Amino acid sequence: MKQSFDLRQKRKARIRAKITGSASRPRLSVFRSNTAVSAQIIDDAKGITLITKRMSGKTKIVGKALGIEIAKLALAKGIKSVVFDRSGYRFHGTVKEIADGAREGGLII
Repeated sequence: MKQSFDLRQKRKARIRAKITGSASRPRLSVFRSNTAVSAQIIDDAKGITLITKRMSGKTKIVGKALGIEIAKLALAKGIKSVVFDRSGYRFHGTVKEIADGAREGGLII
């Protein structure tokens, strides 16, 4: 029987095959650990991470705050539009709140 981690890795690979970040539209990648959530804005063409932010907690409130904060940092660097990479997680709860917070903060997803 497949473990949930293995299934998430398969979903992640399927998603990453379809989306890539560029200099004009980098990728906003989300990661959830047991204790925190983090988001990165990545330029896949150059292979560099432009912005990273991590917050403790896994609630929807933390997700919304993380989305708003990452949007502020991105707008300060001149990034207006991103591609959202949910990294194999279902688009609900904290992951959805990160995307909504980023939109609320001014990013175009």
